[in-house]
Amino acid sequence: MSEYLEVHPINPDRRSIRRIVEALRGGAVVVYPTDSTYAVGCHLGDKAALERIRRLRGLSDKHNFTLMCNDLSELAVYAQVNNSAFRILKALTPGAFTFVLKASPEVPKRLMHPKRRTIGLRVPDNPVAIAILAEMGEPLLTTSLILPGEESPMLDPYEMRERIGKQVDLIVDGGSCSDTATTMLDLTEGVPVLMREGRGDASEFLV
Repeated sequence: MSEYLEVHPINPDRRSIRRIVEALRGGAVVVYPTDSTYAVGCHLGDKAALERIRRLRGLSDKHNFTLMCNDLSELAVYAQVNNSAFRILKALTPGAFTFVLKASPEVPKRLMHPKRRTIGLRVPDNPVAIAILAEMGEPLLTTSLILPGEESPMLDPYEMRERIGKQVDLIVDGGSCSDTATTMLDLTEGVPVLMREGRGDASEFLV
């Protein structure tokens, strides 16, 4: 059964954050809160943990994961960002947005879109997620916690423990999250293209 850890949603304690990061660095699959839905993530370079997430979510090897970044400067390490895209990123981060950008050489090839060489990135506006990412010092490989055959994400950490407690290593209960996914924008050409309308409001940047 997975470890269950309650943290304050606004002021997460440092000891708990260190425990979460220790688990991630040790190969754990971790459920954690974001400013949209609860997400499930692992260390960027951990292939075994990535495959466990694929099985949990019922995802194919063609599914594009997202890199959850601590801030805009970290995001820019993993993506090719032109000036027009940077202005949009600066205005919308942190926030409930996922941005599709051309991947930089720092991104492992297995994580990119096989043909377009793109990667999804985001900077969350959630104190628990931000604290985890700051302590990690690198992005998390992540995806929303939606189980196979279901359209809506899981919301209740207690239910998560009952249903997927044997498939993940740590569940971080950081209070309530939204049931709405992020808004997804394609910024590969600098001009934003709406790929999915979600929690974030990007209307001022869309034609």
